[in-house]
Amino acid sequence: MKILVVEDEMDLVQVTCNYLQKAEFICEHAMDFLSAEDKLVTYDYDIVVLDINLPGGNGLDLLKYIKKNKPRTGVLIVSAKNSLDDKLKGLDLGADDYITKPFHLAELNSRINSLIRRRHYDGDQKITFNEIEIDPEAKSVKVLDKPVELTKKEYHLLLYFVTNKGRVLTKESIAEHLWGDNADMLDNFDFIYTHMRNLRKKLSLLGCPDYLQTIYGLGYKFGD
Repeated sequence: MKILVVEDEMDLVQVTCNYLQKAEFICEHAMDFLSAEDKLVTYDYDIVVLDINLPGGNGLDLLKYIKKNKPRTGVLIVSAKNSLDDKLKGLDLGADDYITKPFHLAELNSRINSLIRRRHYDGDQKITFNEIEIDPEAKSVKVLDKPVELTKKEYHLLLYFVTNKGRVLTKESIAEHLWGDNADMLDNFDFIYTHMRNLRKKLSLLGCPDYLQTIYGLGYKFGD
């Protein structure tokens, strides 16, 4: 899962991103309104952790943009301790949840996971698609109740496909989801072919049909 942290306090940005990366999220950050706006226009994110008070603009305007142009993106707003009005405005504009400074990183992680379950997994603890069962908390996968040993990238690739089943995903979007901003530095997408080949092989060895379809000239689609 890919997260954007929009926050102007450098120390808080660093500890938050380090914590979320250790929890195996792909985490990027923006420290002012314009850089956050640029990232939101350019990239897709599963969750945005959004501070309302930002240099150069109001985080609520970013929330409006997300809800209009990125409806699949969940938003967790961050507000100051005594800013009830900001929290209410954010929720009225469509924010999914809020957290108040100062907060514990474990609570932030818990709220993010809860938000992901609500928006992507219909509130379920596990994701199932035919023979495949994914446990996002344990970062584990089973096929026909047998565990599948996947690398971190293979796991995130499968999760990305399953949570976007039926949608055509371009090579560029897959690269951005797996590598974040660093995807812009890649010379080619050969690594995607390698991960997909290995993922297909591991799933098929346990009796799983090949649900990964190549849509020539466009990208890939996961589904029956």
